[in-house]
This record gives sequence, C-alpha cells and structure tokens, in this order.
Amino acid sequence: MRAVEIRPGVRIRWVEVPGASPARVYLHGLGASSAPYYAEAVAHPLLTGRRSLMMDLLGFGISDRPSGFAYSLEGHADALAVALAKIGLRRSEIIGHSMGGAVAIVLAARHPEMVRSLVLVDPDIDPTTPALGAPGSRGIAAYGEADFLSHGFERVLRDVGPHWAATMRMAGHEALYRSAVDLVRGTSPTMRKLLLELEIPRVLLHPEDAPPTGGRELAAAGVQLVSVPHTGHNIMIDNVEGFARAVAQQRLSV
Repeated sequence: MRAVEIRPGVRIRWVEVPGASPARVYLHGLGASSAPYYAEAVAHPLLTGRRSLMMDLLGFGISDRPSGFAYSLEGHADALAVALAKIGLRRSEIIGHSMGGAVAIVLAARHPEMVRSLVLVDPDIDPTTPALGAPGSRGIAAYGEADFLSHGFERVLRDVGPHWAATMRMAGHEALYRSAVDLVRGTSPTMRKLLLELEIPRVLLHPEDAPPTGGRELAAAGVQLVSVPHTGHNIMIDNVEGFARAVAQQRLSV
C-alpha cells in the first residue's frame, strides 16, 4: 500500500505492483475499491511487467474520506491529478471501470498531460434519471442527502448483494451519495461529448450483449469498441482472460 497527501491531512492511497513504464493506473467504480476488482487481472501474464497502480478515489476503499469534499467528477479528477503529479507520473495509461471511466474521461479533458490513453470498462458517459429502488447511482441519487445518511445507506447496502457490499461498506457515506448524485447529473459538456473530442487513444470495453448507446458515433470519433464475451458490468472480474487480452491487444502508446 502506498499513499500521497494531496492536501494537509488528506491522503489518496493505492496498491502498487512494480514494473516498466508507462504506468497503468486503475480506477474503480462507485462504491468499489480498485485492488479487489483489478488484482487478478493485473497479475494476469498478459498484463504483468508494467508498473500498475490500483488507486482508490477519495472517499472510497483505503483512501481518506474528507466530509467537506464535493465528490464531483471534476473534484475526483482534480484530486487524482494532484496525486499523480506528486507521485511523479505523467502520460499514464488510465483504466477506469464504470464511474472510474467517467472520472478518467474528465481527467483526460482537464489534465491532458497526465493521460497517454484511456481504457474505459463499461463506463458511465451519459446523464441518467434518479429512481428509488433502481440499481447503482440512480437509486442512491434518488434520496435526499440527509435521508441517505440516516437510513438510505443501510438499505442500499442490504440490496446490492454481498460482492458489491464488501467494498461499498468501506465507502464514506457522504462520498457515496455525492458521487452518485454527480454521476447521475453528469458533466457539462457531458462525459460522452468530452470522450468524443479527446485526441488520445481510447478503448471502450463492453459486455458482448450490451453494446454502448451511440456506438457508431463513438467509433467514428476513433473510440475502439471491444466486445468482451461472458461478462456483465464487472468485466475484469467476470472474464479475467477476456479483459486482460482486450487491454493487452490495444495499440495504446503514442
């Protein structure tokens, strides 16, 4: 485990595997933590040999949970940029799952010097509508913050199932709620528009039976769409071999 202080008393932490440059930086989704989701893939023979940082965003996993932080997508991206700069990393390959994909897009748009290429794993790229009882960010964002903190967190934790709950229970409650609200609201311009306009190599991995909305437009803008079979949303867990092969085969270095 490593840590870097991004402002007085606030640290982002990660699990690191040594290796060659350029580094790969792995980002988790909402209510998750990078090492539990990516460790098996990072250890796969197709992906070993590269410096790999499984980073936890502020509020999640082993990173700090400052209650005064906004936990917006831009805030997450800016905090990550500070951490990467203090670590001494520039032009890394960023691999982001779900909400981590949205943060990766915003990072590339706001801090282009930090990002060599993007691998987006079934990412959130469009605003959505909150709805009580809906899975993921939509259900969380349907609460008011006070209600979520008083009773909503426990209900969500009970309903998500044991796998997701294992990491969600480590999340700061404010972090989980505010991140979900901002993810549902999206950025301005949207994450999709930012992704379309980036001029770096971009790969989007998706489950075989769930191609992304607007795939033709994404492909026309140079985004490589890669279908990974036998997977749901957690591609790197559901099919480690397929995920590793999809990442390793991309021509991402520029």
